[in-house]
Amino acid sequence: MKNSITVAGMAGLGLLASTAVAEVERYVIDTDGQHAFIQFRIPHLGFSWLYGRFNDFDGEFSFDPDNPENSGVSVEIQTPSIDTNHERRDEHLRNEDFLTVAEYPVATFESTAFTPLGDGEYRLTGDLDFMGKTREVSIDVSEIGAGEDPWGGYRRGFEGTTTLTLADWGIDYDLGPAAREVELTFSIEGIRQ
Repeated sequence: MKNSITVAGMAGLGLLASTAVAEVERYVIDTDGQHAFIQFRIPHLGFSWLYGRFNDFDGEFSFDPDNPENSGVSVEIQTPSIDTNHERRDEHLRNEDFLTVAEYPVATFESTAFTPLGDGEYRLTGDLDFMGKTREVSIDVSEIGAGEDPWGGYRRGFEGTTTLTLADWGIDYDLGPAAREVELTFSIEGIRQ
């Protein structure tokens, strides 16, 4: 979407000039139909990966095509929605050994910087508020694509990954030496507003 700024100039000549300025695009994250997800994986006993996700989250982001450093994102995650496709394990993950969801039912991420690295790659930095602690995290982000959808809207998508050390968030349950970090993947598709 473009805004047109009209500038009166050249006194006495009555010349008008028009300069187009790109707006920062605003998007709502489309969480319907698995168009966006927050997934994690952690080593299982050092033999394989255990995968899971958070089913309930929402958020929005902005993107400035001309000056990507003006872009940002805000996400809210409902921690009780953790899902590893194993009910007993999920209940354990919700208790005091891990996420303590009764006390910390919401995690939030608010970006503080979005740094272009070239070729559709970015470094997203922000504050993750999780389990009563706020820490700065960096996420390596790739732009997946942007364009019109079949329903007359306009969408833009990104994917990013980061690794969190469990002890940094107060999780010290003994999962073995191979499982001290968890890898998070964010796949975000937004609908332009």
